[in-house]
Amino acid sequence: MYLLKKLVRQTAVYGLSSILGRLLNYLLVPLYTTVFASGEYGVLTELYAYAAFLNILYVYGLETTYFRFSKDGDNIFHVAFTSILVSSLVLSGILWMASDSIVMFLDYPERGDYIRWLALIVAIDAIVAVPFAKLREDDKVVKFAVFKLSNIGINILLNLFFIVFCPRVLAKNPEHFLSTIYEPELGIGYVFVSNLIANALYLIFFIPTWRTVKLKFDSVEWSRMMTYAWPVLIIGFAGVTNEMLSRAMLKHRLPEGFYPEYSNLEILGIFGACYKLSVFMTLAIQAFRYAFEPFFFTKARDKNSPRVFSKVMTYFVLFTSFFWLVLCLFMPYYAPIFLRQESYLIALDSVPWLLGGGMFLGIFYNLSLWYKLTDHTLYGAYISLIGAASTFFLNWILIPTYGYMGSAYATFFSYLLMVVISYSWGRKYYPVPYSVLKIIGYILLAGIGVLLNETIGASFLLSIFMILIFLTLAFLTERKSLMQIKF
Repeated sequence: MYLLKKLVRQTAVYGLSSILGRLLNYLLVPLYTTVFASGEYGVLTELYAYAAFLNILYVYGLETTYFRFSKDGDNIFHVAFTSILVSSLVLSGILWMASDSIVMFLDYPERGDYIRWLALIVAIDAIVAVPFAKLREDDKVVKFAVFKLSNIGINILLNLFFIVFCPRVLAKNPEHFLSTIYEPELGIGYVFVSNLIANALYLIFFIPTWRTVKLKFDSVEWSRMMTYAWPVLIIGFAGVTNEMLSRAMLKHRLPEGFYPEYSNLEILGIFGACYKLSVFMTLAIQAFRYAFEPFFFTKARDKNSPRVFSKVMTYFVLFTSFFWLVLCLFMPYYAPIFLRQESYLIALDSVPWLLGGGMFLGIFYNLSLWYKLTDHTLYGAYISLIGAASTFFLNWILIPTYGYMGSAYATFFSYLLMVVISYSWGRKYYPVPYSVLKIIGYILLAGIGVLLNETIGASFLLSIFMILIFLTLAFLTERKSLMQIKF
């Protein structure tokens, strides 16, 4: 139980910083959906979808690889950092030079600055990835949280400054000195500028690290690390494909006039804004991952670790399925707070499927310990590629028929498929005695509540009643185990 308590505490600390930070950052969504039309938000949605793919490419699995080999000495940190630093500078240089051609292809002429800013944003994210991993490895959760929250807070303040404060001041006084630094025609471009400035401050935060880091390349160590890392890269690409491909494909695959009152770019912006509502599930998953990855690498050799991993999975599914149910039941109350314009609310029916897909993604992350601990990351790559292929295939088939709902269905069923395959293969290489019936029961119990809400539209009182039923059944099932955990 000590291991579980430590994991819960670490998840709580990471979760506090992650959830608080994301919630603060998410406050920008009402700002964007108030100030920008859905077509403009569609541009933001599409470019940040591509940025998610770049984030994976720039780090190419070395963050997870660092956890795997960090016990071998400080040389691992220096080699990993040097590798990412050099490759990030090269990749961003290529994007910078090709920026004008890229925006022409994306049909955003004369907006090459968007690509150039994104190239710098992604490069900085990659350069600090291994230093952040070292903070997690060294259990410096407070410093980790402070750095992350500072970045988000600065980003929010800059967004408010450029998007709200400057236009209001200049509307009253066009001769104000702010006119020398503010360009009204840049519009949504200030989202990228704010992100870039906030990210640049990471380089200042890590000054103590830069003073100790050694730029070195050890071909033996690097080759050993890349043997482990390249399947993780594929897993990362496949994972972000599952998450982002729908937004990358929707504009191009949706038949023109499918939604008579909206263009394809506007629908992309609307779906992208509603997709943001699934961030609450993402927060829970991210907080868990921050704590769980170093946890299972550290505890893998304990003889009782399979039993511990089983309990972790059970409690994880219990929490996330309950969270799925609550978020879906109360969505009509909180969604209009974040999505300010009425047009953004038309895609709310996609959110329960996106939240459910996020839950299955979390379960897949939990299951992934078997191929990471046994150095069978290639199998993880196979599973992720299958998931990515199913995501592409389902989006390709379903979008022309079901519109944005086709993308939501694709997300849900692709992650479910990955869970089934990973569990089946993991039983052979690293058997963990998961409580399968309990896990399926919690998911079905929450799923029934979600479907009932979708079909009959549960009232507030009925929603409370459904939540109480879930909690009562869960407590009766887990009573003995829960009583043994003392914090």
